[in-house]
Amino acid sequence: MPRHSTIKDEDIIAMYKGHVPFKEMMSVSGLSDRAIRNVMYKHGIPMNRAQSSGQPRKNNVNEDFFTIWSHEMAWVLGILVTDGHIVKENHSICFSRKDERILRIIAKYMAADYVLTPFGKTKKTPTLIIHSKKMKHDLELLGITPCKSLTVPFSKVPEEYLSSFVRGVIDGDGWVQKNGYVMNVTSASELFSKGLLEVFISWNLIAEITVEFTKLNRSVYRVWVKGKYEIPKLAEIIYKNAKENTISLKRERMTQRLYEMKQQNQGVIYNVEINEW
Repeated sequence: MPRHSTIKDEDIIAMYKGHVPFKEMMSVSGLSDRAIRNVMYKHGIPMNRAQSSGQPRKNNVNEDFFTIWSHEMAWVLGILVTDGHIVKENHSICFSRKDERILRIIAKYMAADYVLTPFGKTKKTPTLIIHSKKMKHDLELLGITPCKSLTVPFSKVPEEYLSSFVRGVIDGDGWVQKNGYVMNVTSASELFSKGLLEVFISWNLIAEITVEFTKLNRSVYRVWVKGKYEIPKLAEIIYKNAKENTISLKRERMTQRLYEMKQQNQGVIYNVEINEW
């Protein structure tokens, strides 16, 4: 049985360590039961008799995580939409981040075992893998499916949790200029980009969308917020409910002019009062 061309040894090992049943591993990889075992033997991975017999997985996760809204859930959802991956062939959800601190926070919020895919010649970024059929179904109800990058909509997030969702979006695929004057979020989905733009405008921010084209003539959308005062205004909104769940560098860049803006606003109010008096 030929192996599927996109599947590497480290992917098979990751599925095994994530307690994916052998039957699913065979379907995803294109390999036979014996060939999968040979991959484990080659890399010195101890075999689990219960898993190879097709018994249910035993790693922990709160399978209702994406059914109950909270600031933590909204933030994780924002990261997943922009920078996560839902495996089409099985029920795995993956988060890849250079900063393992973020992966550990996600795992903690999801009450999930901290299972990372192993590093290999082509895989250098830590990747957290969550295996849950129910979670995958719940995400589909939110419009988030495998191969989502071109078509994902802007999720219908309750107003109370919208700021945390947008913070997750920016943490997932946002860029913030070092001087703190410019921020943008990149997406291949026009629907998602227009939805994000509408949110920024509803927050009375000056925002816009630009469109670029790849070498394959595919559209890439960038949603921008620019300005010495616009970025601090955005920061006040999205970091209001932030705790540990934030990327420090982006937060530092977006909030560095917040104090300056407040001082100038106080000065304007003071001058107006003096003139009126």
